[in-house]
Amino acid sequence: MFHVNEHVYEPAEDSFLFAENLKVEEGSRVIDMGAGCGILSILAAEKASCVVAVDINPYAIRCAKENAKLNNVNDRIFFIQSDLFNAIKRNVQFDLILFNAPYLPEDSSEVCDWVERAWFGGFDGRAIIDRFLESFPSYLAENGRVLLMQSTLSDVKKTFDFLDKQGFKAKIAAKKDLPLFETIVLIEIWI
Repeated sequence: MFHVNEHVYEPAEDSFLFAENLKVEEGSRVIDMGAGCGILSILAAEKASCVVAVDINPYAIRCAKENAKLNNVNDRIFFIQSDLFNAIKRNVQFDLILFNAPYLPEDSSEVCDWVERAWFGGFDGRAIIDRFLESFPSYLAENGRVLLMQSTLSDVKKTFDFLDKQGFKAKIAAKKDLPLFETIVLIEIWI
């Protein structure tokens, strides 16, 4: 059961594709970047020893807390309002990092509300993705993995090229074709 208020991204095809392909190992430490209403955090909390749900949107954090309570997992999820990893201590590492990134290309000067910020990733769709790719290695535990949702509208090849140059392995774990020449892809990343 999930509640979503008007200021929070409502789960859609990308969220559902992510949820269907989410595999969490028993006892793992998970961070859900861009947690939104908390759907992935709540699913991860079923097996993880600790889940940290992060979102820049204060309404999303409030909504995710309510949903965790509704699903009886609020004691296993910590909620942090933050722009990506900014509020996360440097020495904390996670076995699994989840990010359903804002990936749609849009002029950021026209993005004005919280829901739009959850969709739009700058003029080429990569502004948030690129910042995430630069940051996540400091927080990834040895033998950890990252699951990143992205759209073909935001240059998936560029993501793979960057990861390869940084010494990471990556593969498309799942994908779904959407109308209007777009495919969403769930990228699995590991060392």
